Amino acid sequence: MLDVNEYRRQANLCVRCSFCKYIDMNWIKSLRFARQCPIDTKYAFSLYSAHGLLYAATGELNGAITFTPKLVDAVYHCTLCGGCDSRCKRNLDIEVLQVIETLRMRYVEQGNPLLPGHKELVENVSKTKNEYGESQKTRLNWISDVKPAENADVVYFVGCNAAYRQPELARATAKILSRVDTPFMVLSDEWCVGNEVFAIGDVRLAKELAEHNVKAIKDSGAKTVATSSAECYKALKVDYPKLLGKSTEEMPYVVMHIAEFIEHAIRDGKLKLKKEMPMRITYHDACNLGRLSEPWHEWTPKYDGSIPIGKVWRRGDRGMYDPPRNVLKAIPGTELLEMERIRGSAWGVGCTGAVNAAFPDFALWTAGERVEEAVSTGAEAVVTCSPDEKQLLAKASESRKAGIKILDFVEVVAQSI
Repeated sequence: MLDVNEYRRQANLCVRCSFCKYIDMNWIKSLRFARQCPIDTKYAFSLYSAHGLLYAATGELNGAITFTPKLVDAVYHCTLCGGCDSRCKRNLDIEVLQVIETLRMRYVEQGNPLLPGHKELVENVSKTKNEYGESQKTRLNWISDVKPAENADVVYFVGCNAAYRQPELARATAKILSRVDTPFMVLSDEWCVGNEVFAIGDVRLAKELAEHNVKAIKDSGAKTVATSSAECYKALKVDYPKLLGKSTEEMPYVVMHIAEFIEHAIRDGKLKLKKEMPMRITYHDACNLGRLSEPWHEWTPKYDGSIPIGKVWRRGDRGMYDPPRNVLKAIPGTELLEMERIRGSAWGVGCTGAVNAAFPDFALWTAGERVEEAVSTGAEAVVTCSPDEKQLLAKASESRKAGIKILDFVEVVAQSI
């Protein structure tokens, strides 16, 4: 959470220019897919936009307004996809996303009631250490033919979705790690990574999860954490150091996405994707793996006049964009077709910000917009590195009768192997 002085400063810096509503004008290819902000595109009302929420943040802080139902509705419809934040930093240096995150934290800190979907999610995580309320004893039931090692330099952080809802993704990840000669452990007591708890604004529970998982990783002796989940990747790399008052480089581990392992193995000649897969695909940049995944640099506010001293800006252009693409291009017969909004300008599909838990209809609409963009490329399938987004995109594709397949990155690679 931003301290109150920095919170006020950042919120007041917004000049209401509305550039955050569109992708960079240098990269716009059509009016249909030019928008950046899902809530502004859907509701076309000032409060439902980055500049509207920053304006509201100053009003709430100064006591001019309170958390009315309408304000709460707008605050939690925001997907926290970071599009406005990286777009703003093309012109001004304002911590837009941190202000909105802090606004949510202030709401929870003041003891206000959680939205029904958020309340259920938080209760599940608090009681069972996973989002679905499943038994912790069954968390490792996905393990089949590829067995984790008892000791290894790499620990595979599975995540709730792959452990409980899509175990085939966990098995595919294990298969890939095995094929690239990477012995791996799993945590016997892995807890929910807490990305949605953090997004809701429950700092206390998010910090509890972070402290537990960091200790478990440290106690395992592993120096590298591997994951195939965009959500886990971002939480371990960005949210955890943020919660614990550290920079990413100070954490007792290095986080690597499975795409990085595969890219390195292909480059070093340890792996060749042999099976031909004649298919036109398009790759969706998950927000948590793309613009939101840049390293976190802890900074104590210090200014020379209006110039921040020693601050490292996270502008969304150093996220993980190339490794998944390079791997997909290495699959024989596969043709990669890009959507109009890619990399730092990618459209968020409604899985960030815990929006799907509270407003599933809006999340489905947001995902549907991405599906239509994917269809416009002529691709037969969308590939994503987010298990959560795979499920939501598949539901959106079915609801819009789009006729396009939705695949997880590890599924595609495992088939080629």
